Amino acid sequence: MSLDRGIPPDPFDVLPAKPWFTLESADIVDGALLADTFVHTSIGGRNLSPELRWSGFPGETAGFVVTCFDPDAPTMSGFWHWVLVNLPRDVTELPRGAGSGGTLPSGAFHVRNDFGEYGYGGPAPPRGDRDHRYVFTVHALDVPRLDVTPDTPAAVVGFQLTFHTLARAALRPVYRVP
Repeated sequence: MSLDRGIPPDPFDVLPAKPWFTLESADIVDGALLADTFVHTSIGGRNLSPELRWSGFPGETAGFVVTCFDPDAPTMSGFWHWVLVNLPRDVTELPRGAGSGGTLPSGAFHVRNDFGEYGYGGPAPPRGDRDHRYVFTVHALDVPRLDVTPDTPAAVVGFQLTFHTLARAALRPVYRVP
């Protein structure tokens, strides 16, 4: 049996299809290299979450979740860099640094990322590895809040998103350490 050891699929290729809406940022560009401002301090970055803004989501949206996931991490389960849950429906943008100690909207909170931290943890791929995709996603939900706590594993939040996502918006910048 031959296994394809190329680029893993987009994480959304294996999930139920959902409509897409628009995600924009002054800080990151789909397919472009991330600036050091947004990468983890362990590799010399500033570890600031990027500015994000979204529009065009379904009218019945009750709330949002923002995630950043690396499907190219050398693990069998990817790597969760950011999980911000329970954003109210009227929040349609996050300023730079909101995930890095910035003020969050009432009721919103961070779930522990795979660094073991509560908040944004920027890219830190292994030195010399290929480009890693960082999938920044806004999930429009059919509920105002997910029934999770800050200690709920990020993968469990991802599982719940499968059942509550009405639509998605994503940007996929890349990063690698030479």
